[in-house]
Amino acid sequence: MAMRQAELGEFGFAGDDRVVPFQVEGLDVRGRAVQLGPLINTILDRHAYPAPVARLLAEAIVLTVLIGTSLKFEGRFTVQTKGDGPVDLLVADFTSPESVRAYARFDEQAVADAVAEGRASPEQLLGAGVLAFTIDQGSFMQPYQGIVPLDGTSLEDIAGVYFRQSEQIPTRVRLGAAELFDRDENGKPRRTWRAGGLIAQFLPEAPERMRQPDLHGGDGDDRDTNLHGDEAWDEARMLVDTIDADELTDPQVGIERLLFRLFHERGVRAYEPQAVHDRCSCSRERLKGVLQGFTAEEIEASTEDGQITVSCEFCSTDYHFEPAELTPA
Repeated sequence: MAMRQAELGEFGFAGDDRVVPFQVEGLDVRGRAVQLGPLINTILDRHAYPAPVARLLAEAIVLTVLIGTSLKFEGRFTVQTKGDGPVDLLVADFTSPESVRAYARFDEQAVADAVAEGRASPEQLLGAGVLAFTIDQGSFMQPYQGIVPLDGTSLEDIAGVYFRQSEQIPTRVRLGAAELFDRDENGKPRRTWRAGGLIAQFLPEAPERMRQPDLHGGDGDDRDTNLHGDEAWDEARMLVDTIDADELTDPQVGIERLLFRLFHERGVRAYEPQAVHDRCSCSRERLKGVLQGFTAEEIEASTEDGQITVSCEFCSTDYHFEPAELTPA
C-alpha cells in the first residue's frame, strides 16, 4: 500500500532545509522557522571547523536564512561580523530565491586557548566589534546596511536590536546548533551538524501598538528593554522564550510540531515551506574577469609553478588560470 504524502500543516511536512512561514492571528504575530540538516552539515564539514567555530557560524547561517527568505525581491542579504575575538570574521549570505553560502575566519591557536581556558562562548569568540546586515538589490540600487555593535550579548539579542533600530518592529529571534555523533554504514564514528531557528515579529494592524520604550540609555540604565506593554506581544515573546535549544535542532520535533507546541491555543497557521540550498555564486568566468584587471606585474607575482590558483573562501573550490589567457591591464 502506497504511503500517503504529508500535507500542508501536518507534522513532518516541511523537513530539513525548508523555511516555514507562519502566522498567529490571535497574537498579531508573523514569523519564520527552519531546521537545517544536510545544508548546514555540508557547509561546516567543508572547512572542518573546530566545534565552537562551527556552532557560531551555524547560528549566523540560520539567522541569514530566516531573514533572507523574507525578502520580496531578487538580490542578496548578508550577515557579517567583525570583531577582535578569536573568530574575527563571520560571513553568511543568502541570494534569492534559495542559495546560501558562508565561511568563518579564525585564529586556530587562539580558539584552542579559549576552549582550554573556558572562554569559548559565542560572545567571547567574537569579542567586541560590529554585526552588519546588508541588503543588495542589484546593480541599479544602492545597498542598504544596518550596523549594530557586538556588545557581549548573543546573536539572538543583537538581531532583535537590529530590527528595533532599523525597522522599529518588535522582534524575538531564537537560534540553535547541535553537534551529533553516530556511526556510518561501516561502523566508523561520524559527526553531523544540525541547526534551527525561529523569528517572530509583532505586526498588529494598529501601528501605535508597535511603539516600544526608549532604547537602553547606557551604563547604569537598568530598564528591561524586552518589555513592551502590549499584552499580545508580551505573551508571544514569553512563549517563544520557552523554546529549548534542543527543540530547534531535533528532527523528531519538526517545525510544524514546534509551532503547534508554542501557539496551538492561539491558532497558529503554517504556510508552504521554501527550500534553501548550499550553493556558491563563484565561477571561473567571474574570477577570470577580476584577474584580467591585474597589471602584468601583479599577474607575474600571482603566478606559481606556471599558473595562478584562486580558491573560493566559501566553497573551497580551486580555480586554475594560465597567465597567457589573461590580458594585462
